[in-house]
Amino acid sequence: MFTDEALDSVEIESLWRKSQQAAQESRGCQTRAVHSTEAEVQTVSTSSSWTQTEEPQHQDTEQLLQQNQDDPDPPGLKDFLQRVEDSVIRELVRNARSHAFDGFQVNWEEHNNRVSCLHCLQHPSAQERGLHVTSVSWSCTGSVIACAYGRIDEGDWSTENSYVCTWNLNRQNLNPNQADLVIDVPTTVTLCFVCVFAGGLYTGEVVVWDTSQTQDPVLVQTGMSADSHREPVYQVSWVPLQKKGEFGVLSASSRGQVLLWTVDSDQNAFVLNAAYAFVRQQVPHSSSFKVRGSSTVGVTSLALSPWDSDTFLVGSEGGLLLRCSFSAQTPAAVPSEGQSVTPRAPAVFSFRPRRGPVHSIHCSPFHRNLFVSTGTDGLAHLHSLLQVDPLLSLRVSDSYVFQVQWSPTRPLVFAAATGQGEVQIFDLGRRSLRPAATIEEGGAGHAATCLSFNHQNPRQLAVGKTNGTVAVWQLSTELTEQNPRESSQLEQIANQVAE
Repeated sequence: MFTDEALDSVEIESLWRKSQQAAQESRGCQTRAVHSTEAEVQTVSTSSSWTQTEEPQHQDTEQLLQQNQDDPDPPGLKDFLQRVEDSVIRELVRNARSHAFDGFQVNWEEHNNRVSCLHCLQHPSAQERGLHVTSVSWSCTGSVIACAYGRIDEGDWSTENSYVCTWNLNRQNLNPNQADLVIDVPTTVTLCFVCVFAGGLYTGEVVVWDTSQTQDPVLVQTGMSADSHREPVYQVSWVPLQKKGEFGVLSASSRGQVLLWTVDSDQNAFVLNAAYAFVRQQVPHSSSFKVRGSSTVGVTSLALSPWDSDTFLVGSEGGLLLRCSFSAQTPAAVPSEGQSVTPRAPAVFSFRPRRGPVHSIHCSPFHRNLFVSTGTDGLAHLHSLLQVDPLLSLRVSDSYVFQVQWSPTRPLVFAAATGQGEVQIFDLGRRSLRPAATIEEGGAGHAATCLSFNHQNPRQLAVGKTNGTVAVWQLSTELTEQNPRESSQLEQIANQVAE
């Protein structure tokens, strides 16, 4: 029924595979050719060095000790040490108990009395007008120096317009010929600088400027009123008040008045806190004092005691030198001029008068009873608050001495600015009474009118002159570093009795 039969094969091509092969495409990519280079460096020359100690001799420590013990002692050494042993020990014990070198400090630095000029500051407009530097003062940080310009001719002040200029010496691009701040002032001015600076004008006004306010630096001023001065203000000074952190301004005029001002922050105005007047009839007289001329005592200088907040010193046009008290209650014998405060007579003690006006007074920062004064007689007088006559008188110059100031770091050193243009620095610890150093710069005829030590950097001393320049000098260590026994030497001077 069934039989095998061979049939031909049938092939059917796939249409799907053909379609897939037709859709396939090939792609290829390659990065750009990479270029490489080789470089090498080599030093020009090389050198090598080495060190080596001498070859050690290997020897046992015990052998060395034994060898040293076997060596004979130098002849006579043992007998000598035994002979002097008791004497040496006795002297060592005596030295240990001695106080001969108590307080002595060895200083191996080389000392010299040389000074060098760090800066020469000037305001071209002031120099063109021939104005003089009337006052210099440092800021409380010691980085900013202020100077006041005016004119001092024949011992009197000028009414010309002037300037107050400041320089920051820490400024990176300091220009000595261009001040950082220039304030136009209607008259000659003298000033005292702390953080803001106070100035007294020829018109009798007292002004306080704030250097941070460049557009309108005037912080407060007295103006012309019944309370203000009617004569030129010769000196101003900051005075600490009873409330901690508050200061008043003390101003002195040639009319014989010293006024104490406080600032009313609410009204932004000066308020007269106290007034002091000097009348010859109420001045304690020394044996050589004679009442003559005007009854008023024209004040030309004043100084505050750093030891007693109630004490201040006053120098006058007639050579009077007075110790005064802020707490004095005696009414001054002056006619009433409508002041809001009754003037008081503060003088409690009179020193021997000088020959001519007293230009400057400065109290010692190292002794409560000592102060120094200078004036037109060319002498520097060292005084004690407890004695009428000066303890010591030094010839500073053949001309006027405009200002004197104690060193803030050396108890026996003070500097004086002279009318001959020199600044004389005296050291009372030296055997000679001649100056320990002399600063002279500039042409002849340019008087040194003012000076000021930098209390933050005691090696800096600023000097103002009549040629309109302010020179900042660097002092040597010999003039600024205190010696071990210097304070005791000052005490001996203070305790001596005036001849």
